[in-house]
Amino acid sequence: MKKRMFVSILGICFIMSMVSAQLPVLTKKEVKQGWVLLFDGQSSKGWERSNGNAFPSTGWVINNGVLTVIPSKDSHGGGDIVTLDDYSDFELMVDFKVTVGANSGIKYFFSKYEKGGLLGLEYQILDDAVNPDAKLGVNGNRVCGSLYDMIPPSANRKVMPVGEWNTARIISQGKHVAHWLNGVKIVEYDRGSKAYMKALQQSKFKDAVPSFGSVDKGRILLQDHGSEVSFRNIKIKKL
Repeated sequence: MKKRMFVSILGICFIMSMVSAQLPVLTKKEVKQGWVLLFDGQSSKGWERSNGNAFPSTGWVINNGVLTVIPSKDSHGGGDIVTLDDYSDFELMVDFKVTVGANSGIKYFFSKYEKGGLLGLEYQILDDAVNPDAKLGVNGNRVCGSLYDMIPPSANRKVMPVGEWNTARIISQGKHVAHWLNGVKIVEYDRGSKAYMKALQQSKFKDAVPSFGSVDKGRILLQDHGSEVSFRNIKIKKL
């Protein structure tokens, strides 16, 4: 009996260790560098709906260190979620995984504009092979990793297949911003530069007031675009 009980306890401990192993953990080096987890892997702490309401009770699922947005028939469920805090100079890391035809995004400098409503610069997340949005942009400025509707990614972009994890990295310092995908820099621009303003005038955000992307700070947003997309290992470092 004692032997069976000992084996059972070992089994429970093993299962618990496997579950906890899925939760995001910062290394001592990362903590020293100033990294902070934006998602603890088991709760909605630090997040709310983009309209200011509490974190949605439906539409977003937290399981074993993964945050997943799923299509919801309930108009009161789901929706975009944002961090409680604003960020200006930062480095953000997010793992993401798409399903077939999925569309989502990571927005930053998300804030309310005098004209245009709630807006933010967007790191596009998309299943380029199936979702038609990939072909609606100009020169690829709506494919995965792009600055949505403004700047396309470079040709050296490598996207993992549907169902596999990708790693997005966004670095913003001053006016300079860069998008990385799976360890490769794919987008680089300066907010307010001549090239940026030219791209802005050709985008859907051209009439925003103040000028789109010119705000000093804003929240981080994960988008609900009616597709199932998963996120994990969400962490940020202020620069």
